[in-house]
Amino acid sequence: MTETPDAGTSRTSFFGEVKDAVTPRATLLVIGVVALQLLFIASYVGALHNPKPRDVPFGIVAPQVAAEQTVTRLKQLPGSPLDPRAVSDLATARKQILNRDIDGALVIDPRGTTDTLLVATGGGTVLATTLETITATLEKTEQRAVRTVDVAPASAQDFDGLSSFYLVVGWCVGGYLCASILAISTGARPANPRRAVIRLVTMALVAIVGGLGGAVIVGPILGALPGSVMAFWGLGALITFAVGAATLGLQGVFGVVGIGLAILLVVIAGNPSAGGAFPLPLLPPFWNAIGPALPPGAGTWVARSIAYFKGNAVTGPLLVLSAWALAGIVVTLLAATLRRKHEDLLDRPGLSDPSATLDT
Repeated sequence: MTETPDAGTSRTSFFGEVKDAVTPRATLLVIGVVALQLLFIASYVGALHNPKPRDVPFGIVAPQVAAEQTVTRLKQLPGSPLDPRAVSDLATARKQILNRDIDGALVIDPRGTTDTLLVATGGGTVLATTLETITATLEKTEQRAVRTVDVAPASAQDFDGLSSFYLVVGWCVGGYLCASILAISTGARPANPRRAVIRLVTMALVAIVGGLGGAVIVGPILGALPGSVMAFWGLGALITFAVGAATLGLQGVFGVVGIGLAILLVVIAGNPSAGGAFPLPLLPPFWNAIGPALPPGAGTWVARSIAYFKGNAVTGPLLVLSAWALAGIVVTLLAATLRRKHEDLLDRPGLSDPSATLDT
């Protein structure tokens, strides 16, 4: 006759299985994933749910008195949508837009009733449209008309000027995914400095290939973006390596949790603040502030400059990307070196403690 286990034995067995299956480490990782999920929602919705222009750099070309009056009137607009400043002439206004010092300019014709608005859809179609709306409303109250001139037009194959952003996102994804695979394929942390160097060199080779591939796809193959293929290639290699090296560095310090931190910085914080869907002046202050300091934001700015602004105003963002790459290299090598020293210390007679061995 077969005995039926009593209810107490069944419960003990079940909870025992749960305890064995769900380790504290797994629990913490699941909690981390849920946290990343909620941060993703909060960041994307927070940044993009209600875009409003704030302090958009904007030029006014007019005789001195008219320029001063217009600047004063624009500064008093509710919500401070524009950051107006007088510009000496039309040529200077065009130059400043192409140099990315300002995002648009209003050229007032004192002899007529039609003024000219200069915009650059290559810097973001949504921003150009916003400037048109603000200017049209302002001009209507003065019983004046306005015509729009696009001094840096986005490509007809680049809908809403988003191709630069998507290109950079692709390079960033390649960077942290490749670094994650390199890091977890033989353990959660670099085993030694030599392995760390090998991973960094592999990351560099992947970055070169990925950078070239992205440049060719958006240029010769799809015709989505104008600009030098070589310039895009260099940018893509730098972005991919910067993100990959940073991921290796974070993973070297924090183990597998470092991969989550890389996702937090690049995807959750970096993508919505990159100025892709909505250019920086349309983002809330927090995202506007952090965007230029993160790889997606710096990369998107440079990609648009290459495509539409003659490669102007790229020094700062390139330095940001280079800093991420350098920091990733230094932290990756330093973490591997310190780990090796720690292992050597534990290997000394009398100091070995298996419970203290780091993850491999």
